[in-house]
Amino acid sequence: MSLGGINSSGEEERETWGKKIDFLLSVIGFAVDLANVWRFPYLCYKNGGGAFLVPYLFFMVIAGMPLFYMELALGQYNREGAAGVWKICPIFKGVGFTVILISLYVGFYYNVIISWALFYLFSSFTSELPWVHCNNTWNSPNCSDWADNSSIGDIYKATPAQEYFERGVLHIQDSNGIDDLGRPRWQLTSCLAVVIVLLYFSLWKGVKTSGKVVWITATMPYVVLTVLLLRGVTLPGAIDGIKAYLSVDFLKLCDAKVWIEAATQICFSLGVGFGVLIAFSSYNKFSNNCYRDAIITSSINSLTSFFSGFVVFSFLGYMSHKHNVALDKVARDGAGLVFVIYPEAIATLPGSSVWAVIFFIMLLTLGIDSAVSIKPLRRTSILFGVLIEAIGIAWFYGVDRFSDDIEEMIGQRPGLYWRLCWKFVSPCFLLFMVVVSFATFNPPNYGTYSFPPWANMVGWCLAISSMSMVPLYAIYKLCILPGKFCDVSRLLT
Repeated sequence: MSLGGINSSGEEERETWGKKIDFLLSVIGFAVDLANVWRFPYLCYKNGGGAFLVPYLFFMVIAGMPLFYMELALGQYNREGAAGVWKICPIFKGVGFTVILISLYVGFYYNVIISWALFYLFSSFTSELPWVHCNNTWNSPNCSDWADNSSIGDIYKATPAQEYFERGVLHIQDSNGIDDLGRPRWQLTSCLAVVIVLLYFSLWKGVKTSGKVVWITATMPYVVLTVLLLRGVTLPGAIDGIKAYLSVDFLKLCDAKVWIEAATQICFSLGVGFGVLIAFSSYNKFSNNCYRDAIITSSINSLTSFFSGFVVFSFLGYMSHKHNVALDKVARDGAGLVFVIYPEAIATLPGSSVWAVIFFIMLLTLGIDSAVSIKPLRRTSILFGVLIEAIGIAWFYGVDRFSDDIEEMIGQRPGLYWRLCWKFVSPCFLLFMVVVSFATFNPPNYGTYSFPPWANMVGWCLAISSMSMVPLYAIYKLCILPGKFCDVSRLLT
């Protein structure tokens, strides 16, 4: 990394990445997170297999890549973070504070998930994994091994891995709900403290340290995924699982929900709107080809999601074969996949403790890599932030001026396609997603437990607190303008 100095005008120059690969690995590491492993493969399987790639790639091309490119170019040209870049259009600076606040909120729970992975990692250093049998102190009378349970769909039964996660790790049985949290568990609290310390030392000297950390955290998941795939495809039933993952059902494309889920996945998988891409690119050299970077890194993100599906479904196919149940009985997404299904599959392998250590190291590096950058609260919040950002750039700062900036940096003006996407397609896409987010909102729940109204109100208050930064800052800027009549044009240039 090149350290900043003092330029001819007396201003401190912004430091730059030491090597181009440091930047690329940082962006890839941020964009590729836990959701690539636990969400995309399941969405693909549930929504027509290979046919799901049609709406996914469509939204990637018309919205994902243009917004990704826009943020990289915005940060690189202005050499500022999420809030500072809005010197180009001061009235929109509230957008920067919105994304910063969202990142703070997301960090609260994202780091907790990483701490779960760390706890599982420590628990894997045993001769016998703790989620193999039902004879542990945390197990309930409902615990039953799948191999001994012919009625896998019985809602009154729970596997050892499920009970380990819910009762052995989270101790859900000791709580009656969110209003009865109980005391913090020292084991998880300690793991959370370790995660925070790791993140601190990954960031304490800015990109000087984070640029080196990503050489491990961004590459390790690919090594582990490849090792797991090589092991997974040798298991009985693995090929059936992969066939189910890739099976094509084009009739699913007639279902609007499939297109909405593809659009939602694109919105959140690339990490646009968190301010991280802007911050990372601000440390690039001014003449860096951000267009090429945008194409490369966004493509790698999507390919990683697709590749991880082979790993996931090779093991799900194995679980389906081993317990003689339909694949849809074992296929799931979210925390249940990585903290229940996958550990259970690993526990049946020879040398299970070694495979468990490898798997949870991958989860740990995936999580830390994204948390080093930080990656929603309520989806509405981040969609709203990206929408206002796109409108500010395309309609107030202006697509033509923005294109001039890019031409000044890389010597090539963005083509008509990119300019149309920035001005019309991407904002309309984001507006549609905001409307869909409101229209399809359902109060959160955990299994059969529904959160009380006051908990939902707290969630909405957090969401509104971040979104309110946009109008509040705009009002503030209008109020501090000198003169009897506000010259709004001064806030737009």
